[in-house]
This record gives sequence, structure tokens and C-alpha cells, in this order.
Amino acid sequence: MNELLLFTASFVTSFAGVAAFRFFVSKHAMLDVPNDRSLHETPMPRGGGVVIVLVSLLLYCFISIYLTHGISWGYLAGALLVASISWLDDLFSVSSIIRFSVHSVAAVLVIADLGYLSTIYVPGTGITLHLGTIGIAATFLWIVWMINAYNFMDGIDGIAGLQAVLASAGWMIFAFISGYDSIYLFAGILLFANLGFLIHNWSPAKIFMGDVGSAFLGFTFAALPAIALKEKPENSRILPFIAISFIWFFLFDTILTLTFRLMKRRKVWVAHREHIYQRLVISGRSHEFVAILYGSLTCVVIIAAIGFAAFNGIFGLFLIFIVAISTAALVLTGFRKIY
Repeated sequence: MNELLLFTASFVTSFAGVAAFRFFVSKHAMLDVPNDRSLHETPMPRGGGVVIVLVSLLLYCFISIYLTHGISWGYLAGALLVASISWLDDLFSVSSIIRFSVHSVAAVLVIADLGYLSTIYVPGTGITLHLGTIGIAATFLWIVWMINAYNFMDGIDGIAGLQAVLASAGWMIFAFISGYDSIYLFAGILLFANLGFLIHNWSPAKIFMGDVGSAFLGFTFAALPAIALKEKPENSRILPFIAISFIWFFLFDTILTLTFRLMKRRKVWVAHREHIYQRLVISGRSHEFVAILYGSLTCVVIIAAIGFAAFNGIFGLFLIFIVAISTAALVLTGFRKIY
């Protein structure tokens, strides 16, 4: 019963909050004006992700104090820093150096409070990689990259919100079968908070998430394995692969695009429209089609990852196979009409 009330409160507060925020933003001309990276043609209210941030963090504090194992101050402080600098960036445009510095501080706070991932199990091989102190750098890069990767991928209607709903559902199921009480509740909060926003953001979108929402979600999905590590250290070796699987296509798209731009000696910090999802829209696919494509492929990988977490064994090879096939399908679909 507590769960039902908690998740209902998350959804209703988010849905109503985004509606109210959208009305306020429209009245005060806080609009996303199309630029070189945009795939929309008219100014659109933005910053709706601030509601996701407020609902998620307030309910996270509630469950941490009253229902689970206590607040992670490193995560909470880092999330507030990331959301704050991203909100300022939505309003005034903050330099990349300042944003990166704040992202770095947030990553350090998480590592200092929750630790770092030092072992990685490679599914289907029986191999466990022991990173030692290299894990500190790997965890730092993972968090900083995820903050920016999620922001890069928030470029069309529905895609970032749908990814957040699905990744949260994946974490919720994984936490339930693995006994992570705090992760289960927090993932449910995230799921329903993002679902409340997604209704407003689904194509044709009535409001955008803004950097405040996308950066917060990237940071949160990057921090979840560290929060899980703190709760149950004995399962640490599978957490990196689980975290990557749930957000895989956002990671893959951003890494592939960055690689291509570096190979072509283009300025990677300049706004562009070269991501796979952007190519699909430019080639004639609708925002709805592309969001559903990414969401469908994500569902397949999440199901395989849950099987791996629950049964291990041959499911490790199955997960690798599913990731490879679905990634190939995305690449073939994304580049077919362009080359």
C-alpha cells in the first residue's frame, strides 16, 4: 500500500506540476528557440524537467528517511548541483567549462560518499575484471559522460522521457528480484515522475525537458549502480553491465557520433545534428517513430539484462547476442537512407 501511494503521488504530482509549469513558462516567454541542433521549427516551452527533479528528489528524501537505509548525501548534493547548473544553462547559457567543472564535482561527491565500481563481470565469459583504483577514474568518467550523453540525446519529442521510463522500470525489476529495497522504491519514483512528464512531451510535444531534466536523469542513472553498491556490496560485479544495458542505446549513439566527429576533425562541442536519432528524423522518420524505435530496442535489451541478472549462465551470452543484434539493427536503420 505504501508503494502504491508513493508511486501515485509521484505520477500525479509530476503530471500536474508539468502542466502548471508549462502554463507559467508560456506566460513568461521561457521558450526553446530552434538552433543548429534543433529538430523543431517553432519556439517551445522548456525546462519541464525541473518538475521531474523536484518530485524525484523530494520523494527520494522521504523514502530514504522513513522507509530505507538513509540518504546518500553525495548523490543528493551532486544531483542538486547538476540540476542547478543545468537550470541556469537553460535560462542564461553557461560556459562548457563551468558546466564540466560542476559535473566533475558532482561525480567526486558520489564517489566520496558511495564508493566506486572496482569489479566488472563480463557476461558469458566467466571473466571478472578487477579494476582496483582505476575504478575511481572509470566511475568518474562514467558519471560525467552520462550527464552529457543524456543531454545530447534529448533532441526530439518523447525520446528522453521514454528512455527514463524504461530504464527506471528495468532498475525497478532488477531491484525487486535482487533485494535492493531503496533502489526499488527510488526507481519506481523515477518511473512515474517521468511518465507524468512524458504525457506532455510525447509527439507533438507541448513542453521540453530542458538541460535541467536531461542532465539530472543522466546523473541519476549513472549514480544508481553506486547507490546499489552501497546497499548490497556483494552484487557489485554485475552492476556495471546492468547499468550500461538499461541505458545502452543512449551511450552507443553518443559514443559513435563523437567518434565520427573526431575522425572528421570536427569541433565536438559545437551543436550539430549527426546523432543516429537526428539522422532518422532528417531522413523523414517522425519523432514518434524514432522514440518508439529506441524504446522498443531498449525493452529487448532490458529483458535480456534482467534474465542475465536473475539466472546468469547462458543468459550472459544471450545478453551479448541481443545487444549486438539490436545495435546492428539501429545502425542499419539509421544510416540506410543517408548513404
